[in-house]
Amino acid sequence: MIESLQNEQVKYVASLQRRKVREEAQLFVVEGWRFVEEAVLRDALITKVYVCLEREPSEWQSLLNRLRERNIPFEEVDERVLRKMSATEEPQGILAIVRQTNHSWSEIAIDRQTVLLIIDGIQDPGNLGTILRTALAAGVHYICMTPGTVDVYNPKVLRSTMGALFSLVLLPSRQPKEILDFCDAQGLSVLLGDIEGESIYHTSLTEGPLALVVGNEGKGPSLSFKIKDVQRVTIPMAQNVESLNVAMATGILLYEIMRQRGFL
Repeated sequence: MIESLQNEQVKYVASLQRRKVREEAQLFVVEGWRFVEEAVLRDALITKVYVCLEREPSEWQSLLNRLRERNIPFEEVDERVLRKMSATEEPQGILAIVRQTNHSWSEIAIDRQTVLLIIDGIQDPGNLGTILRTALAAGVHYICMTPGTVDVYNPKVLRSTMGALFSLVLLPSRQPKEILDFCDAQGLSVLLGDIEGESIYHTSLTEGPLALVVGNEGKGPSLSFKIKDVQRVTIPMAQNVESLNVAMATGILLYEIMRQRGFL
């Protein structure tokens, strides 16, 4: 059992709460019983698990069996040590160190039903996490993000995803030109969520692979995506409501796309 706050492992795990360290190590931390269970069940690249058993949670025995089946190392720590490692004020009693997965364009399987979600400069961690979870629920697996988007491994983003990121192909820090060049080369029609666009409900979305761009909470999508080959779509709103939260709007747009395609 690790009991010292000066232990090198403790210091290292705590340092992974900083983006720069995460990027250099290509690791990140997930916390909580449900989240760690999701990581194990979805075959995340877990390098080690740290657990505090002072309250002997009921979830531990079944999770322990899965860790042993996958040969994932684990170590017990006391409560003070877990608090030092954690990004939350009241840690649940377990956290895991997970290796980041570096996906590439070649992993996006293009067919007539492919939907690619492009996240452009979204900065609120809760919004990004909710969008990732909603995308997976809607049947979307491919997501790329432009520079300026909040770090997908930010602890608040991770908590909002509820484990969805383990089942997504994520391509962060992709320049708009690179994204648009990929869409052009692969024959993806590009839609842009924009208040000045055509109603999503009056837009035919049934044929061919497509990409949907959603933009920054305050400024919307960048000018790089506002080009003639990109079709603008919007969600009609009543009662003089000007806009919706970007996570909610993304969910509505994605579900309408998938509804028209007969997936839902």
